[in-house]
Amino acid sequence: MQTNGSSSNSTYQDAVRALNSLQTNASYIRTAPKHNAINTTLQDTHKYLARSGLSVEDLDSLSIIHISGTKGKGSTCALVESILRSHGYRTALYTSPHLISVRERIRINGIPISEEDFSKHFWRLYNSLYLRRERPEDMPLYFKFLTILMFHIFLKSTVDVAIIEVGIGGEYDCTNVIRSPVCTGVTLLGLDHTSMLGDDLSCIAWQKSGIFKEKAPAFTVKQPLEAMEVLTRRAVERKCHLSVVPDLSAYQWTRFPPDIGILGDVQLENASLAVKLVETWIKSARTQKNENFIPQNGLCQGFDMKRVELGLKTCRWPGRTQVLMGKSSDYYLDGAHTTDSMRACIQWFKKTQENKNSKKILIFNSTGNRDSSQHLEILRKIPFARAFFVPNVSGKKCADQENLTITSEEQIRNCQFHCDIWGKGGVTGKTVLEALEIIREEFREERVQVLITGSLHLVGAALNVLNPELTWKTDF
Repeated sequence: MQTNGSSSNSTYQDAVRALNSLQTNASYIRTAPKHNAINTTLQDTHKYLARSGLSVEDLDSLSIIHISGTKGKGSTCALVESILRSHGYRTALYTSPHLISVRERIRINGIPISEEDFSKHFWRLYNSLYLRRERPEDMPLYFKFLTILMFHIFLKSTVDVAIIEVGIGGEYDCTNVIRSPVCTGVTLLGLDHTSMLGDDLSCIAWQKSGIFKEKAPAFTVKQPLEAMEVLTRRAVERKCHLSVVPDLSAYQWTRFPPDIGILGDVQLENASLAVKLVETWIKSARTQKNENFIPQNGLCQGFDMKRVELGLKTCRWPGRTQVLMGKSSDYYLDGAHTTDSMRACIQWFKKTQENKNSKKILIFNSTGNRDSSQHLEILRKIPFARAFFVPNVSGKKCADQENLTITSEEQIRNCQFHCDIWGKGGVTGKTVLEALEIIREEFREERVQVLITGSLHLVGAALNVLNPELTWKTDF
């Protein structure tokens, strides 16, 4: 294992390979104890954070918006970041997973950090932790390592605000070393990662509300009663004020509903939470009354609805209700991976097809312990001419997308399982590229509509073929 990334021969790919050697979230989910067992994630995060040279007091200097939830938390984070950047603030954004490059997870002013900066910060942290190991395997897991790396980068980047998405859950998530966020948000709750978080909404809500902090206002969208009761109780326990955000119609818009760069009706709810979080952050005591708070460009203004509209409209979040017009096909990509998000995906896709009589093709995969049979049942509402079941493998080399926690044989068996459930019209394949090439060849006489869904990792693999630079254009 390379432990000296400062040599002239060290590259970004070396850093990615070293990162991939750490156990990933997917592996952790499979081996983690049940949600009611003692969880050491935060203890380990504190240990490695301190070992890396940072204290939780250092993190207090970041002005943070912390967001958890089941559906739409990544989109909400992206909307918050875009609106704040439109107000002139220098932003930092941490989300997961990435689609193509791991650098997507750590953004400054909306732009993923460069390969050079990632490599520099990565090796500094990796070597520091590696040399301080107390036993051979004493290194943070993949997501925990990236979270600690993120804190180092954000602190060195002199940003006005950091928007941080929870990885899994909230209470025990390693991002929850944050002690004093300006405000917190919880997106719509549903069942996901049940082996870790619990198999009912009460358990899920308890975990997600773990990010609530004393005196930091908390916001959420309208939730099922079972979840709302838990969120309310937890807010009282944590001594913070919890509010359900108002509908977007409560604001004064140039036009309503406002244009949102991320497509789909579900984004209206995410936007309502994003707008309230932005408004709260801008008007917070930390920004308005703290003499030490000086925006980096010195030109920032107060909460302004025209800037809100601009931020919503210009927000781009690849892989979520994304449309790419190709040379011979149109591609619809959505990383829906829960039952509710799959319903929303189908609603969005149907809406895009209202005036189109073209054949429809499905490319699908589902990973983890999710109920893929239920997802496929929802997808049957669309009369797909063909359904391809492929692993989250692009077919083009990309170290950032390597999955070392599951064998290719396991992935192929998983695809065959999905194909067997689907039945007539189902086909298995080894890569996304293989499926796309078959579609292009077999349907070359007509323009077909291709829906790619079931997993963000699958969507990332598809984008690595269709649009690896994430420019929202494809020549495929």
